Amino acid sequence: MIRRSLYFVGPGEVDLREEPIPEPADDELRVRTELSAISPGTELLIYKGEVDSEMAADSNLESLSGSLSYPLKYGYAAVGHVEAVGDGVDDEWLGRRVFAFNPHESHFCARRENLHPVPDDISTALATLLPTAETAVTLVQDGAPRLGEGVVVFGQGVIGLMTTAILGQFPLAELVTVDLSARRREYSEQLGATRSVHPDALGDVLKMPGETESDPEDRLSHSGADLTFELSGNPAALDAAISSTGYDGRIVVGSWYGTKPTELDLGGRFHRSRITLSSSQVSTIDPALRGRWDRNRRMGLAWDQLDESLADLLTDRYPIDSAADAYASLAEGPSGTLGILFSYKSML
Repeated sequence: MIRRSLYFVGPGEVDLREEPIPEPADDELRVRTELSAISPGTELLIYKGEVDSEMAADSNLESLSGSLSYPLKYGYAAVGHVEAVGDGVDDEWLGRRVFAFNPHESHFCARRENLHPVPDDISTALATLLPTAETAVTLVQDGAPRLGEGVVVFGQGVIGLMTTAILGQFPLAELVTVDLSARRREYSEQLGATRSVHPDALGDVLKMPGETESDPEDRLSHSGADLTFELSGNPAALDAAISSTGYDGRIVVGSWYGTKPTELDLGGRFHRSRITLSSSQVSTIDPALRGRWDRNRRMGLAWDQLDESLADLLTDRYPIDSAADAYASLAEGPSGTLGILFSYKSML
């Protein structure tokens, strides 16, 4: 019996390899994958060869313990059923639907603590968005939006839209999203954005201090954002985020630019505006929250954010045999494509 495992083998190249299906160790379970989701930000960087190959893939995930050098198995959003258990695992796990932070492959083994049972009211497809929800929860916790603030979110890919959906639950003065894609902008307004604009139109929406304001009651337009999230993956957007943030505002950078260079204008306006620029990454929890929050509590909150209405984030589905086409489509840039799923149905 064989499994199919997806490997990134070079810039613009992926390979689907046949390997023996592994037998679970005493403390492991074997999962037969039904669906796995592409992480459009990180996986696109890997696909394009825009990451430091010596960098660790993710030291916090047992399945991603190596580096980012080719050939590389990567991915962290797999959902399937347990089909075999080791001698030290209770048989009650057999047949259970589980989520795992595991690369794209038709079968894999994992320890119990690395598997997350999927709630009955969440579909298999929606469950693949768990890492997206966990990342969005982390971003919002790191940004700490306050009552009546004006917030801007750059980038309305899967992460950006999930973040918008959570921010839409807050009593904000205004929530503006920025993206190149008209379809993504429309969807972000459905998820709670007050307005969504093309980057070229941003100056018409956000007026900086000292500029003429036609609507004095519109606080965000008058003074710039209190809080800005940069989630586009485009280094140029960070400079725009700084320009869009008002005096004493905060910027949370959730994008990973890989090896792409970032040029910033940190001249007079930034220097005098006391803007706080901070990074956010889901592998850790804000030190200010660690006394009461841990990964399990945050994971529970991420599950709670998964509503079936968010299934629209999963716009494309490919059989794993067509993985090369999926990454080529993703690399084309902003379009109607958001989340991409791999299906392993033909291998069941």
